[in-house]
This record gives sequence, structure tokens and C-alpha cells, in this order.
Amino acid sequence: MRKIPFLLLGLLLCIGAKAQDEKFKALFMYNFTKYIEYPASKQAGNFVIAVLGDSPIIGELQTIAERKTVGQQKIEVKKISASDDVAKCHIVFVPEGKSSDAATIAGKLTGKGVVLITDKPGLGKSVADINYVTNAGKQSFEVNQAHLKEHGVNVASTLLTLGKVVE
Repeated sequence: MRKIPFLLLGLLLCIGAKAQDEKFKALFMYNFTKYIEYPASKQAGNFVIAVLGDSPIIGELQTIAERKTVGQQKIEVKKISASDDVAKCHIVFVPEGKSSDAATIAGKLTGKGVVLITDKPGLGKSVADINYVTNAGKQSFEVNQAHLKEHGVNVASTLLTLGKVVE
């Protein structure tokens, strides 16, 4: 009977840690925009961040969108499916649970000025522009400069030094 409170405490700590991870990922995502140059065609209207499927990061991104902008653009957060038109977005985030759709999404982004961000080990080398990773318990990210160029965006060298460059 004494084990139940400890199990509940452990569960709550795990849930809290997961929520904290999503907050960090959302903040990283917003800060990436400071180091990415989008084509002129993407510099008008709302700055659209699309999230594939259900993810707790949507709420974190909406909190940021209420207070921040990207340049002069208001941030709009959308939940999408793999069949949606992702070319109208600026960032598409594919959470780990939807990573099987990452290659399909990446195929739709060539030359469209959209950054693909994923959250599963190995996707930084295969399909993602930016991929979240955990190193020694700390949240970090990988950057694939070749994929960013294929998708039609330029990245500042500062971002490359902050993350791990993969090819």
C-alpha cells in the first residue's frame, strides 16, 4: 500500500518532465526562426507552424503565438494530417509518434521554403531539416544544411554552431 504514493509521484514527475520537454522544443522552434531566411514569397501573411497529428507541443506553440511574432508576421499554429498541403506552411513539425509520415512530408517540401522539424533519432540524417535529440539528458538538435537548401531556405551559420550538423 505504501508503494502506491511513490508510484503516483513517479508518474507525475514523468508527466512533468515530458511537458517541460515540449516547452523547450516549442521555444527552440520559435528561436530557430531567428536564424532561418525564408524566400520572399514566404515573408507576407501569417507565419504558419503546422504540427502533424495530436501533440502537446501545439499548446506550447499557441502560448508563444499569443505573445510573439516572426519579424512582422503573426504566428499561426495548425494541426494537420499527412495529406494536407504543407507547402503553405513555414515550419512542419512531425512528432515522434508520427515519424512514419516524415518521408512523405519531406517529399512535398522540395523548393517550397518550408522547414521540416522532427523528433526521432536518425531522422536528421534521412529526411529532416532539424531533428530534436537528447544528449546526456539535455534537449538538443541536429541540423541538416543540405536538406534545408533542398527545401529552399537559408540557415545562418550561428544555428549550425548551436546544434549538431549532420549530413
